[in-house]
Amino acid sequence: GSYSCMILDDGSISCWGKNEYGQLGDSTPDSNGDGILDTLLSYTPVDVDLPAGRIATSMSAITDSACAILDDGSIYCWGRNNVGQLGDGSTTDSSTPVAVSMPTGRTAVQIDARQQTVCAVMDDGSVYCWGYNGNYNLGCGSSNSFETTPCLISGLTASSVEVGYDHGCAIVTNPTDADRNVKCWGRNNDG
Repeated sequence: GSYSCMILDDGSISCWGKNEYGQLGDSTPDSNGDGILDTLLSYTPVDVDLPAGRIATSMSAITDSACAILDDGSIYCWGRNNVGQLGDGSTTDSSTPVAVSMPTGRTAVQIDARQQTVCAVMDDGSVYCWGYNGNYNLGCGSSNSFETTPCLISGLTASSVEVGYDHGCAIVTNPTDADRNVKCWGRNNDG
């Protein structure tokens, strides 16, 4: 999109650029209550308001929102949420990082996002995705156009996942056929 983020060597995250949807993650207020954030642009990096005592281990930024895995394996997202890409069960934008509704007892080890879709690999190798699903790019069998909480890709155990424009692929850790160690789902109009 029109903003950038980076993880610093102390585990904090800084972002800069456009901020129409809160994608800088610095808890920018809307003091007028008119739906327009007080700060719509920052030319210098600002600190993302991660939960107290937590640091980021990895992150993925998409068009108008971003998600990070924290040191306790939780996932927090911020920014635009029109199709549930923050994973918190709502479609409300947030300039403050919100906790993703993680599956009970699971922690995240890897995350990737593109456009308005986010997928994460959990500590047991299961893969969950949320956000836009217009071309079945969540891979979890949902026919909804989007999901506001993570949905499980059934029968898949993976070591990593990558999200494309309208599809996703994962490196499978339990292939039944040596030639099938990568599985993909979603739009396939160009093969």
